[in-house]
Amino acid sequence: MLYREAGQFKTTYAQDMAMFSIRQDRLAFALLLAAVFIGVPLLASLHAWPFGNEYLIRAILIPFLILSLAAIGVNILVGYCGQISLGSGAFMAVGAYSAYKFGTGIHIPLTALGTTIAIPPLPVLLSILLGGLMAALAGILFGIPSLRIKGLYLAVATLAAQFFFDWVFLRVPWFTNYSSSGSVNAPALTFFGATLNSPIERYFICLIFVTAFALLAKNLVRGNIGRQWMAIRDMDIAAELMGIRPLYAKLTAFAVSSFIVGVAGALWAFVYLGSWEPLAFSIDRSFQLLFMVIIGGLGSILGAFLGAAFILVLPIALDQIPHALGIPVSVETVSLLTFVVTGALICYLLIVEPHGFARLWSTAKEKLRLWPYPY
Repeated sequence: MLYREAGQFKTTYAQDMAMFSIRQDRLAFALLLAAVFIGVPLLASLHAWPFGNEYLIRAILIPFLILSLAAIGVNILVGYCGQISLGSGAFMAVGAYSAYKFGTGIHIPLTALGTTIAIPPLPVLLSILLGGLMAALAGILFGIPSLRIKGLYLAVATLAAQFFFDWVFLRVPWFTNYSSSGSVNAPALTFFGATLNSPIERYFICLIFVTAFALLAKNLVRGNIGRQWMAIRDMDIAAELMGIRPLYAKLTAFAVSSFIVGVAGALWAFVYLGSWEPLAFSIDRSFQLLFMVIIGGLGSILGAFLGAAFILVLPIALDQIPHALGIPVSVETVSLLTFVVTGALICYLLIVEPHGFARLWSTAKEKLRLWPYPY
């Protein structure tokens, strides 16, 4: 009875096309925004449970938000357009290193032409967005093979992007400003004249980016371009016969996906890590993002958040349970058990519901609509 839409009439096209057409959904979304924008900072300032220290914000909430943003980007490409990618970590790296170069200034001497390309250090916000733009260009470049190949062959082609950019950022010292150690330090997080350092301020930065890009992605997939992506995903030949251009649809999916992943990579480097090296964006990161999308739900913005929560938060919770219960278990054993339990839960989930947590949530909403009458 609490999730009943009886009596809620849609009298305009705007109401019929609204993102949250049911009043209960709008109320739940407003409460969620209030909780993350007001509740979390308030509890953190009061040091109330579970925000007694900075661990929850610094080690869980900030990486959760950034990886959720990256998973949204991967979901646009894999879930909505059906193009398998194993190079998401590379596009995160492109976004991070491009933002670093724009944030610290670019100097390229062109001796043969007798000139120099010099760009002064740009503001952090502009650097992050330009980092996403450079990742989008790289995504378009490595998305061109998708016009001729698909499936596992395309996955191997995107895997080449991972190996190529790993080598570039490790072997070309220009990208690290000739750092002898190969690691780089992000510039100060200065937004509109204010330097943000505390964990709650960094949390706010990530939250604003994630909210804006999640709403943008949700509207994109509901519009004309999103329907083209899904038509290409379901049957590309039929979509082409209907007048959809595969070149435009696939490359826009690669561009939008890589842009969001690149912005997530810049946030991961600037806001979460502070200093990093190419191993921070290794192939493990690509697999991690792909698992988040599959477990959370292909073709679902909500699924990106649910998948990120499962992959990131669950191992941390399992790691803390023996210590909280006072069970004397070694650290190595706990780590091994965490891998075993997480792997078993993933297998069980994919057997019970192959479409991920998003489908479970959709099924629960349908049951709530009918409750207490099952038919």
